[in-house]
Amino acid sequence: MSSKVVMVLCDGLGDAPARDRMGFLEHLVEEQAATRYTSRAVLPTTSRPNYESLHTGVAPLEHGIVSNFIVRESKLPNVFSLATAAGLTTAAVGYQWFSEMYHRSPYDRIGHSEYDDGDAGITHGRFYMSEDQPDAEVVIAAVLMAQRHAPSYVLTHTMGIDHAGHLHGRGSDDYNQAVTNLDMILALAIPALLELGYSVLVTADHGHDDHKYHGGTGDDVRDVPMYCIRPNGGGNGVQPDVLSHLQVAPTLCHALGIEPAPTMRAEPFAW
Repeated sequence: MSSKVVMVLCDGLGDAPARDRMGFLEHLVEEQAATRYTSRAVLPTTSRPNYESLHTGVAPLEHGIVSNFIVRESKLPNVFSLATAAGLTTAAVGYQWFSEMYHRSPYDRIGHSEYDDGDAGITHGRFYMSEDQPDAEVVIAAVLMAQRHAPSYVLTHTMGIDHAGHLHGRGSDDYNQAVTNLDMILALAIPALLELGYSVLVTADHGHDDHKYHGGTGDDVRDVPMYCIRPNGGGNGVQPDVLSHLQVAPTLCHALGIEPAPTMRAEPFAW
């Protein structure tokens, strides 16, 4: 596998909507050019707890970020800090919460919105503050970051699906259109990233329910897709295994060629 990885974190994307509406990604799966799993989000199914579990491999009760109202830097070894310690460079294009968790807290609207710092946990940061930030701009910025700086790990975090879910609900036309629109953007971005030698992981923090929210325990909010795409074009199609979000951090570490932290106790999954 490539030692360079892009994780596209599609905020609010449930497993069933992805399967029904993401025609490009599902085409890759159908043609055995990608591997697809279902992954279970940690509880509560809100964003900050799952951002932290995805990057530390630790459950919320242990890492302590059990609510979106807990605003602080991560206190545990995470994919960004481990990569930096190993001499790799990282990048993130995403909502400001990622800057607060893996760069510096509190968030400085001017100083932290765009920076390049070889000593930071996130080497190259591009952060936005509006939840209706267009997904196309986020994804394109991440591709440009990969082209210009060639970081080993790139987090690409989109909010368009989650924003539509909060405004209109999971079953709405707006939510479903947001899912399809992101898929069309990824149809342009993923081939460009593969040409640069990146492996691409597309997943989500949580899904959405019919009440314009998430945070509960139902399958609609816990089950999200996990698409794994390698630059050599090989894949294994749909897999029956249901993963845990706690497996993502050690899997990313192995893909980057670095040792997972002892706190990352879950088994990596086959990519």
